[in-house]
Amino acid sequence: TLLITAAAAVISVPIGLFTAIYLIEYGEDGRLASSIRFLVDVMTGIPSIVAGLFAYALFVIFFGEGVRMGIGGSVALSVLMIPVVVRSCEEMLKLVPNELREASYALGVPKWRTISKVVLPTALAGIVTGITLAIARVIGETAPLLIIAGMTDSVNFNLFDGRMATLPVFTYSSLMQPGVPPEPSIERAWGAALVLLIIVMVLNLIARLVSYYFSPKGER
Repeated sequence: TLLITAAAAVISVPIGLFTAIYLIEYGEDGRLASSIRFLVDVMTGIPSIVAGLFAYALFVIFFGEGVRMGIGGSVALSVLMIPVVVRSCEEMLKLVPNELREASYALGVPKWRTISKVVLPTALAGIVTGITLAIARVIGETAPLLIIAGMTDSVNFNLFDGRMATLPVFTYSSLMQPGVPPEPSIERAWGAALVLLIIVMVLNLIARLVSYYFSPKGER
C-alpha cells in the first residue's frame, strides 16, 4: 500500500503542482487555462473504477492481456490524485498576495525565480497539506487496485513485476472469500482496515504539523 501510494504521489505531485502554477501564474483567464480547469473538474468526478480501467487499458497496450502490476495501480491512483492536487495547490497559490510578486519584480527578479523563491515558499504549508490530504483520499481506494494491481498471498516489493497486495484489496478479499472457518479471515479484514485508518490518521497529523511549522508566525 505504501509503495503504490508513494509511486502515485511521485507521478501526481509534479503534474498537479506545475499545472496549478501555470493556471495561476501564466494562464490567468486564457482559453487553454479555461480548458484545463474544465478537464480538472471532469476528472474530479471520475469514478475510481474508471481510473482502474484506464490504467488497465493503458498497460494492456504495452504488456498484453491479463497484466497485473503495482505501478499500474499507482497510475490509476494518480488519475484520482491529480485533480485534487491541482485544486488544492491552485487555491493556495491564489492566497499569496500580489504585493509579494510585485515587490520581487520591482527588484528585477525573473518570474520563474519569483515563483520558486517567493510564491511557493509562501504557500508551502497549504500546498503540503493539500497534497497529504490527496494521498489520504486515494490510499483507501479498492476498485482500481483490484483491476490492475490484483491480489496475491505472497510479498512483492517490485512495482514493475507481478501482482501486489494492498490493504484495501486484502480487506475486500478477506470479507468476500473468508474460507472455512470464516472468523480468522474476518478478523484479518478488520485488522487491515484498522491499519489503513491509522495510516490515514498519521498522514492527517503530518499535514497539520507541516501546516503549523511552515505557516507564517503570526498565523500559528
